[in-house]
Amino acid sequence: MGQEEEIARIARRLDKMVTKKSAEGAMELLQELKAMPVTLHLLQSTRVGVSVNALRKHSSDEDVIALAKSLIKSWKKLLDASDAKARERRRGGPLPTSSSKEASEAGDPSRKRPELPRTLTPRMTTFPPVPVTCDAVRNKCREMLTAALRTDRECPTRLPPAQARGEHMAIDADCERLSAQIEECIFRDVGNTDMKYKNRVRSRISNLKDAKNPGLRRQVLCGSITPQQIAVMTSEEMASDELKEIRKAMTKEAIREHQMARTGGTQTDLFTCGKCRKKNCTYTQVQTRSSDEPMTTFVVCNECGNRWKFC
Repeated sequence: MGQEEEIARIARRLDKMVTKKSAEGAMELLQELKAMPVTLHLLQSTRVGVSVNALRKHSSDEDVIALAKSLIKSWKKLLDASDAKARERRRGGPLPTSSSKEASEAGDPSRKRPELPRTLTPRMTTFPPVPVTCDAVRNKCREMLTAALRTDRECPTRLPPAQARGEHMAIDADCERLSAQIEECIFRDVGNTDMKYKNRVRSRISNLKDAKNPGLRRQVLCGSITPQQIAVMTSEEMASDELKEIRKAMTKEAIREHQMARTGGTQTDLFTCGKCRKKNCTYTQVQTRSSDEPMTTFVVCNECGNRWKFC
């Protein structure tokens, strides 16, 4: 049995323990994991970190909890090291630090190498480590948020194919982490996975996938809008600039019509508003019935906007 299969087997056994709420034999499995040379690839392919963290949360055995924390801490260092290497590659690699070479070049200016023109590479935004969860609903919401963030993503232009593929891999990785951060913020704000939580997630997905509002997705990906902010933004705040202008124009028109309705009649103090009990009113008389019948009086309260008909 290969190492990956062995780790996957242990992860499945740990998941069963969490489901059965029994940690019997967990210490032996965790000790096996501690003795194995686990790599970042094995962590990602087997998702054993999720299983160990779930066991840590549900176990009441102090020894099991301590060993699980130790494993998670050591595996997190692998992820941090991978992120550091990725950032170095995107910045073009570390600068030379050899003091002997600097001294020799300083002593002989003719030996200095000519400076090469710097090639600008797209700046990538990195996010904190992914918060893990064993909840199927939350994991599904994270997958849908990731798909929404990847919608119509623009390919890096003017880059060699290999470098473009590398940028896409970095974008995909950041999308997964960012979606997990957004979902985590939504869950913390709502407190559970009820209908309010699901509606909140659906509205984020709908606005991120909106082809008429690509600016929202770009701002989230580049970090201009943080996961904490988009998790609580209203539909009006997430709307595109075009839709915001349309809503603003509609609001102005409604205010104008309301003001015209209020200023189109005759002001009087003969009527008393049934809501605020004030006598500051405006009335308009209209012939709504036959000519031999009296006119219908429409009254508007200038204080609270209440309207009624006085026959």
